Amino acid sequence: MADNIISYIEMCQREGASLQRGMNFGLGGNHSVILMSIRPNAPYQDRIEEDGTVLIYEGHDQPRKVGITDPKSLDQLGNLPSGRPTENGKFRQAALAYKNGSRQAERVRVYEKIKDGIWSYNGVFHLVDAWVQSDGKREVFRFRLIAIEGDEDFSIPALTNFDRRRIIPSSVKLQVWQRDKGRCTECGATDELHFDHILPFSKGGTSLTAENVQLLCARHNLAKSSKIQ
Repeated sequence: MADNIISYIEMCQREGASLQRGMNFGLGGNHSVILMSIRPNAPYQDRIEEDGTVLIYEGHDQPRKVGITDPKSLDQLGNLPSGRPTENGKFRQAALAYKNGSRQAERVRVYEKIKDGIWSYNGVFHLVDAWVQSDGKREVFRFRLIAIEGDEDFSIPALTNFDRRRIIPSSVKLQVWQRDKGRCTECGATDELHFDHILPFSKGGTSLTAENVQLLCARHNLAKSSKIQ
C-alpha cells in the first residue's frame, strides 16, 4: 500500500532481491524498482512535479573502480563498453518504446529514503519518458514517471485508463515522523506504520502540510478506512 513505512530488509524480502542499486529493471519479469531520495544530502537530483503526481528521476553514475575516483565528473552511461545496456539504458529503452507505442508502460515500484533506516513505499508509477541533458558539467539521464492509483496486480497488463495519485512530500513525511515520534497516533505502535491523510484527498484534504497527515498502524488505518467508506 502506498505511503506504508518499510525497512530496507522488508523491501528486499518483498522484491526477492538484494536492492544494492538504486535502479533495478525488470525484477520478476513484470516490474521494476527504483530507490529515490529528496533529502538535502541525496546523491542524485530527484524531484516531484505537477502537484505531486510526477517524479523526475535522475539516472545513475558510473560505479567507482580503478581509474574512476569521481563519478560525478563523468557523463552517465547508457551502455557498457561491451555494448550491453546499463540500468540507465534499460529504463530508457522501455520509456522510449512506450512513447512510440510499441509496448505498455513499465510499472515501477518506488521506495523513498526518508532518513537513515526509514523508507516509505511511494506506490506504483508508470515510466513514460526518458532523455539525456546537461547539468552544466556533464550529461545525465532523466526519467519521467507518473504516480498511479493502484495497478499493483502485475499478473495483468498495465492500466491504460487510470487516476493519478499525489505523493506526500518528503519534507512533510519527515515532519510527521518527528512530530508523532515514529508511533501510531492511536495506540503508540511502532510497526506496520502508514502515513495517513486525516482528511482524505478525495474529500478535499491536502498532502502538502503536516497538519493533515498522521502516523497510523495498519489496524487503525484499516479501521479508519472502513468508517470513511
